[in-house]
Amino acid sequence: MQSTQELVYDVVIMGAGFAGNCQARHLLLNIPNIKIAIIDPRSPERTTKDLKVGESTVEIGATFLTKELGLYEYLIEHQAPKHGLSFHWPKNPEQTNSTDDYFNIWTNGLPPTESFQLNRAKLEQDLLQMNRNMGATFYNGRVVDLDLTPKDELHIVEVKLEDGKIDLKAKHVIDAAGRRFLIGKKLDNLIFDKEELYGINTGASWVHVKNIDRSIIDNGYHPDTSIASHYYTTNHWFGHGHWIWMIPIGKSGKELSLGVVYHQNIIPTKDINSFEKYKAFLKENHTLLYNLIESGELVDFNNLPRLAHKSRQMISQDNWYVLGDAAHMFDPFYSPGLSLTALDIESVTECVRAKLAQEADAAKKQEYYNRFLVTNSNSYNYIYQRHEKHLGNACAMSWRTYLEDMLWFGILLPMYIGKWFLDFEFIGQYQSIANFIFFKKNSLFSDYYRILDLVVERNLNIGLMDFTRNDQLFFKYGPLQFFDDYLKKTKFEPLRCNVLAGIKGTFLFFILASVKLRYSAFGILGVLSPRNISFIIQLLALALYVAIGEQIYLFKMRNVPANTAIDTMREEFKNYQHQPNLRSWTEVIKA
Repeated sequence: MQSTQELVYDVVIMGAGFAGNCQARHLLLNIPNIKIAIIDPRSPERTTKDLKVGESTVEIGATFLTKELGLYEYLIEHQAPKHGLSFHWPKNPEQTNSTDDYFNIWTNGLPPTESFQLNRAKLEQDLLQMNRNMGATFYNGRVVDLDLTPKDELHIVEVKLEDGKIDLKAKHVIDAAGRRFLIGKKLDNLIFDKEELYGINTGASWVHVKNIDRSIIDNGYHPDTSIASHYYTTNHWFGHGHWIWMIPIGKSGKELSLGVVYHQNIIPTKDINSFEKYKAFLKENHTLLYNLIESGELVDFNNLPRLAHKSRQMISQDNWYVLGDAAHMFDPFYSPGLSLTALDIESVTECVRAKLAQEADAAKKQEYYNRFLVTNSNSYNYIYQRHEKHLGNACAMSWRTYLEDMLWFGILLPMYIGKWFLDFEFIGQYQSIANFIFFKKNSLFSDYYRILDLVVERNLNIGLMDFTRNDQLFFKYGPLQFFDDYLKKTKFEPLRCNVLAGIKGTFLFFILASVKLRYSAFGILGVLSPRNISFIIQLLALALYVAIGEQIYLFKMRNVPANTAIDTMREEFKNYQHQPNLRSWTEVIKA
């Protein structure tokens, strides 16, 4: 490589988008005096060209931004709120003029953790400035070559600037450059084959519009259905082979990101890859949304014909890392990008910190955390298979969201809050859990999806499952139920949150959900089928096994406070004595 200047950094981050900027901030907050370089060809002052999709955060992504990056006040002051998820299916595909023409699952209240609808251009611009203020160096240039060296040798990143080229040497290199896939292409680390992606072959077309007439969709008055805003939820509109996101951008309430995720075996890209085709599609299939777009002004139109991909490896013992869109993307349903990225970033930071501190288990952390991230990525990949069969069927898709939300709130969210994904022993257990739920032959969720396939094929009405209300399964259970009070008691330090209670409880309620699903679809014979009995026995055995582990965990944690800071304050308060006096201030004024 030719160079006019050479600089050495602890970490070089390629990409100043969401993933790269969040990674930089997390490193700066957790590793004192770390030397970081960030590279991006775009100007630090972002424009409407950088609007991207617009983002809807869910519990993991939102908690990462607020708690781990300390952006709570920033998000409240500069980004739009999010009031949960709402789902809509046309009652009659021939008539979609108003929300009354849809079966609606409206959110009934605020989410358990505060969430936000993000203007990505503003967030990324502001984060980059925060990182520069904290000491990161920004290079406004393009990475043109990489020399990724083995083990602890310095990597070399060649960067083209306006006035020449420079070589940056780095102990650690992070690819957060999105779909440029800088490391992925260099090392043949990417998987695009749809067969290896569980058959996912999706594309997306979306618009940003401003100055819309929001009364077309919502009048803001819902005294009988919700204490949350219908408009500021992330609204999902379903149809055959597609779903549509509707995300408010900014606090004006008059700007939207609205996009169609389509399965190409049903909707070919060529039929929806221009603004005119996109509008025609909405006019015929979701007239309400067509009228909404027509009421405003177009900012931009985008089409991405291939969404899904993943990486074979995400953390290397050669000190390179991939995260965010550079690592994986499957489908924006459930807003997985920010959640996956949060787990990526915290794992990478811990690896970098351990390596820079020369800790004895640093290489083991790279090995184990890579194992977890790849397993977790494959798990997310799994839950998007066969969407094209289920999306437009309100029975099948509402059941899917119900079952998948059981997994999210019962296992994945407490796993994240408790930092269990950084614990070596739990990583091994998680792989076994994921294998039973997803990956083994005749796994639990493969059976659920097979049943839902039959529901669609036979046009069975098995009811509309509402994940927001605890009134459709036994014992007044709902997917948003927590099996440990970790949020109320702020069990935010590592391993204080009892994730084992969540795993045990979720397995037990999977049994009840299985009984109801099979009974609704096939009657008592479905409940008594050998396959279902086998799953019930396995779930009971696993719940018992986890319950034993939980008792061991509770015994070990019996003298550990739920929150150290709160426990310390309560201990100090034992010496409190009320002192009914005031210090004199009048003499100070005279003086």
